[in-house]
Amino acid sequence: MAPPEDDTKVTEEAMAAEEEEKPISTIVFVIAMQSEALPLVNRFQLTEDPDSVFPKGFPWVRYHGIYKDLHINIIWPGKDPVWGVNSVGTVSASLVTYASIQALKPDLIVNAGTCGGFKAKGACIGDVFLASEVAFHDRRIPIPVFDQYGIGAQQTFSTPNLLQKLILKTGKLSTGDSLDMSPQDEASIIANDATVKDMEGAAVAYAADLSTVPAIFVKAVTDLVDGDKPTTEEFLENLAAVTATLDQSVMNIIDFISGKCLSEL
Repeated sequence: MAPPEDDTKVTEEAMAAEEEEKPISTIVFVIAMQSEALPLVNRFQLTEDPDSVFPKGFPWVRYHGIYKDLHINIIWPGKDPVWGVNSVGTVSASLVTYASIQALKPDLIVNAGTCGGFKAKGACIGDVFLASEVAFHDRRIPIPVFDQYGIGAQQTFSTPNLLQKLILKTGKLSTGDSLDMSPQDEASIIANDATVKDMEGAAVAYAADLSTVPAIFVKAVTDLVDGDKPTTEEFLENLAAVTATLDQSVMNIIDFISGKCLSEL
């Protein structure tokens, strides 16, 4: 007779397998910036939720609606109540991801947004990547085991059919809370073998993984971190055009997902 814990594990695995065979119904997009979110809100004809599913006082914004057979939710962390700017970064990303999972019970999380790319790894302005792995590059804890916890490397949900159908690029994503890159960050990013960097992905992955919800990461390159132009200048220069490219790629991804189960991705 199997020990109770073995029975529990078998049951959990069976439930997970069953979930992968059910058609995807509810998707939550976590998108850091309003300028990245609004084109998709308009594309899917979503409406802002007047009665927030989130706790009172939190600035998080939910747009939702139905597209084809999918319940689409776009979650934007909103504007910081003190400084009035987009609530970017890992803290907001992990909090809003967890709260969205608890409130909306999605079948899939999609973290979509812009990113920096590395020319040396083959990234170009306007490229759209589906991340194969995520990790942090600025959580430096030089103590055995804590160092690996700080990096937090993990595989993303595998979507081989999606990659093949849409001909997206793939590469590793490295996440940190700064737009620029210090020498220490650069060393970590190289060690992570990352092709693109952002300020949210690994934090979204952490919350999704704890909640056992599959997550994918769609990132469009606005600036080349190892290029000739200053990062901030290049980011602002390309933001509008690259957001439009991201918008189209997300639309293609949703069209592909519609009617499929997780195992078909």
